[in-house]
Amino acid sequence: MKQGIHPEYHFIEVKMTDGTFFKTRTTWGKEGDTMSLDIDPLSHPAWTGQTAKLMDTGGRVSKFKNKYAGLGF
Repeated sequence: MKQGIHPEYHFIEVKMTDGTFFKTRTTWGKEGDTMSLDIDPLSHPAWTGQTAKLMDTGGRVSKFKNKYAGLGF
């Protein structure tokens, strides 16, 4: 295996939608960072079997509606 071409693996914490945390190894971010998930297997309809509407946590839907309000969306 070639030396110096692989990204650094380190531990981060992942925050699930219900507020629980777990540790995993990744190349994302830096050592000790926290990744907050908007959608995970605990809340996504594909895994839960529910057809409930997903929460718009980032306000993306409202930003879209405000931006294009005059265009009939």
